[in-house]
Amino acid sequence: MGQKGEETRSRLLDATQELIEGGGYFGAGLNQVIAASGAPRGSLYFHFPGGKDQMVAESVRRGGREIGRAVGELAEAVPDTASLVVAVLTLLGDRLEASGWRKGCPVATVALEMAATSDPLQEVCSEVYDSWEGMLRDRLAADGHPEAGDVAVTVLALIEGALLLARAHRSREPLDRVARRIVTLL
Repeated sequence: MGQKGEETRSRLLDATQELIEGGGYFGAGLNQVIAASGAPRGSLYFHFPGGKDQMVAESVRRGGREIGRAVGELAEAVPDTASLVVAVLTLLGDRLEASGWRKGCPVATVALEMAATSDPLQEVCSEVYDSWEGMLRDRLAADGHPEAGDVAVTVLALIEGALLLARAHRSREPLDRVARRIVTLL
């Protein structure tokens, strides 16, 4: 694929990611993606022959990698898991607030809407959550935590829940409260 094709594909994924984060799977109709990306309709089917589900799956996977990279960078800059989780909550809170409370987790809305009815989308959501859980588990284990796996899933659930509450309340308070408790829990 040439540079122009890669740019078009990237614009389609950018638009899809923006739309699903703000309005979920059903808020990212093909017409909305085409309008937001500025790409011709034929490009959508050329780059994503599997249709909307393929495009959403790739957008979720891409969003998951972006968050994973950011968490990895933060992990290198902080001394322990508690500091890492506080930094992640701050990063996600900044992202959420800057987006007008639309961009929480790049996976959660699709998982909530589609995991029960679409095996391919459920698998992608599970894959991204597994990767994040693995990052937390590895950091906890490196810190010497004896129950790294159980604690990692607990921490991930706290982060996801705090994002959902922050978005619902349009307030950082749930994120700040979880950040304070994480230090005690870890």
